[in-house]
Amino acid sequence: MRTTRIGLTVAAMLMASSAVQAQVSDDAVKIGVLTDHSGGFAYLVGKHSVEATQMAVDDFGGKVLGKPISVITADHQNKADIASALSRKWFETEGVDTITDVAGSAVALATQEIARPRGKVLLISGAATTELTGKACSATTSQWSYDTYAFAKGTASQVTKQGGDSWYFVTSDYAFGHSLQRDASHFVTESGGKVLGSVRFPFGSPDFSSFLLQAQASKAKVIGLAMSGADLLSAIKQAREFGIVQSGQSLASLVVYINDIEGVGLNIAEGLTLTTSFYWDANDETRAWAKRFMERSGGFIPNLITAGTYASVLHYLKAVEAAGTDEGKAVAAKMKELPVNDFYNKNVQIRQDGRVMHKTFLMKVKSPADSKYRGDFYQQLAEMSGEQSFKPLAESECPLVKK
Repeated sequence: MRTTRIGLTVAAMLMASSAVQAQVSDDAVKIGVLTDHSGGFAYLVGKHSVEATQMAVDDFGGKVLGKPISVITADHQNKADIASALSRKWFETEGVDTITDVAGSAVALATQEIARPRGKVLLISGAATTELTGKACSATTSQWSYDTYAFAKGTASQVTKQGGDSWYFVTSDYAFGHSLQRDASHFVTESGGKVLGSVRFPFGSPDFSSFLLQAQASKAKVIGLAMSGADLLSAIKQAREFGIVQSGQSLASLVVYINDIEGVGLNIAEGLTLTTSFYWDANDETRAWAKRFMERSGGFIPNLITAGTYASVLHYLKAVEAAGTDEGKAVAAKMKELPVNDFYNKNVQIRQDGRVMHKTFLMKVKSPADSKYRGDFYQQLAEMSGEQSFKPLAESECPLVKK
């Protein structure tokens, strides 16, 4: 009888183990990196986001709940309809369990609408509009790396308080740019400044002369560049060519990536104040991780999206393991339950609206003389907690938030 009981116990344990493994759909966990491989953001994300995702998978061990983890990618071409079609195909016919990166706010909002009714996890590291955790929030979406509220608050408030109290915005005409200008305008006026006007330009514009001349004619002390990527690089270079900065107006780049600083050079970017959530040279842990990533990527300096993509995928895999399933709603709930811990997030929580509450940092770009090696670009001016950085839940439009 004792032998029988032991046999039954072992059988029960094996059945329980099989039940756990059976909770992995299609006997695999598949991660889709939906990103820009050919457009204005490709140099920031694209293959680098794919590498960050694969690095997280490799660091996790390549398997979860005994099942293999695979990574696929596609180019959304910065078009919402293409992003929708790709994500629908991935979820419905290709067994993709989660999508990460989703660079570009318009494509991220479109992808979220595909993921929401299917209960699929969306790990947004490459889009910054606050709508993703605001009125468009989803129980299975988390937003990593940054958002326009936090970065606009850090930069617009600081510049205004230092005397740049009149602003004119040159704004990229899509969800990201609109959100960035709206949030920055709020913090300019809150800090005692005035917004004198704005002009919008189509994403991917090759010539900023007419937009910059309108900004120059406004006589605003600060020209706020509510844009990013290749557009930002073009605007900064052309503003220098037109002598806008030399004539007394200053540029405030509201979202700047470290690769932009390297691209334009310290001689042009020197003195620029910016907000970021990640700096590769911040401490020993960030340097060690960045060194490994640069060795894998051919020397690419990881930016905040690179770091956020890695962190989101690693945390997702930890949640799958802890939940014992890759079912989206269960994993998303476990992600909020577990604190985020990696090389730069320490016991960070994911709020009920999906906002990852990491720290942000106010930085100043060094002069060429003060930079001692490649990537030695920033001097830290201030550190802000997640609560200080991101929109309070009391102001949230997210229907998931209980007030």
